[in-house]
Amino acid sequence: MKIGASDYDGTLFRQRTIAAEDVEGVKAWQAAGHKFGVVSGRDYGMLMPQLKYYGIDSDYVVGNNGGIICRADGTPLWQGSIPLRVLTEIVREPSVRRSFHFAFSAVDRTFLYHEREGSWIMREAKEWDFPIVKITEQDIMSLPQIHQFCLGYHDPREAEATSEILNEKYGEYIHAYPNNGSVDITPLGVSKSQGIAKLLELMDWQDAEVYAIGDEINDLPMLEAYDGFTVDTARDLIKDKARAVYPSVGGMLVDNL
Repeated sequence: MKIGASDYDGTLFRQRTIAAEDVEGVKAWQAAGHKFGVVSGRDYGMLMPQLKYYGIDSDYVVGNNGGIICRADGTPLWQGSIPLRVLTEIVREPSVRRSFHFAFSAVDRTFLYHEREGSWIMREAKEWDFPIVKITEQDIMSLPQIHQFCLGYHDPREAEATSEILNEKYGEYIHAYPNNGSVDITPLGVSKSQGIAKLLELMDWQDAEVYAIGDEINDLPMLEAYDGFTVDTARDLIKDKARAVYPSVGGMLVDNL
């Protein structure tokens, strides 16, 4: 048995759709007895309705950049944790204040405030019927276990600069991953590669070979750990780290059956 592990945005989901060849590739992969899942920065609840809509049956989800690991039915197997007091300090950072939303991911919902023009959180939540809870800054210390904190910027360079600041100042507790215009902040030690490794342990799949594919900086840990692949729309920085470049996720899967 082999394990297919695909990033979502920019890899499986491109030009605001999942192509038919990708759906067919996933089905062929699973028909051959292999497992396929999505390893994404997204919440499970915002990701799964889209996968079902496009006809993808995900055997697992490693969500929020490894912050949460779920079975196909949404049962959480593992969840990371960012100290709430650290979150209260991070939101006061000047570069963080320039984000157009603050989104805190818990196991079954996202908590949101500081929402301004440019934010996509509420739009997608309404489109895919995902629960969003509006809060204020004073509510942070009362939040449940949070495994990812997300920011958004119009300029990807600002996302990269903010990530550098946060990693330098709060690197004892968290790691910030720039992802185009987003910044995904996870607990220290949490990454897509760690999430896959934990998944293999929890599902007793340690002997399976992993075929990972992604297109952005937050995908690099899993691409490097599993000698992974990328898509032809990725930046040269990612292509240089990949084993091979494919026109689609489906193409990679079929080529490695």
